[in-house]
Amino acid sequence: MIEVRDLTFGYAGGGFRMRVPEFSLAEGERVAIVGPSGSGKTTLLNLIAGILTPEAGRIEVGGTEVTGMSDGDRRRFRASRIGFVFQDFALLDYLSARQNIFYPYRITPALTLDAAAKERAQRLADACGIGDKLDRHPAALSQGEQQRVAICRALVTQPGLILSDEATGNLDPASKARILDLLFEQAAEAGAAVLAVTHDHELLPRFGRVLDFAQFREAEEA
Repeated sequence: MIEVRDLTFGYAGGGFRMRVPEFSLAEGERVAIVGPSGSGKTTLLNLIAGILTPEAGRIEVGGTEVTGMSDGDRRRFRASRIGFVFQDFALLDYLSARQNIFYPYRITPALTLDAAAKERAQRLADACGIGDKLDRHPAALSQGEQQRVAICRALVTQPGLILSDEATGNLDPASKARILDLLFEQAAEAGAAVLAVTHDHELLPRFGRVLDFAQFREAEEA
């Protein structure tokens, strides 16, 4: 599902550089990434999703080379093929929770917001405990509820790849287990792979493979 080769990246102004000689993720695999804050874990997810572009190297997702796409093509590819749970949720304040969940359909002509998609969204929202809050805007939701909206948005299109950046970070232990169950259940239903950044080591036994970021990247401070 993911093939990364000879990847290099640095932020403008220096201070951080990352090199990933090789990394791969099989279809349907569940992999957790651990490592200290600021080590580049989120940067790697953003590169895989095409939000950031590398200086050099190759990234393939589902057989498609993301690094060779234009900005618009990467955005459409991400919306239709990748479910991304952002650490800061990335909800749009002027949209209701329901409209935020449906946002991928709004920006991607390849997706059709049909009855099945609407039913799936309601089912996901009910499972996340926000089924009765879909008409509220983010400002009227708690942080945990906003996080659940972001999770529903990532899963509603049944993507082949789910990228999760601390998806359960603001939840209580019982909610963490329930959300992870939902994440894995939906991934299994869609045959999707899961690549998750987490600081919660209690969740690591739930994953098929755990990688310390230092095992497959090199970072240097300028």
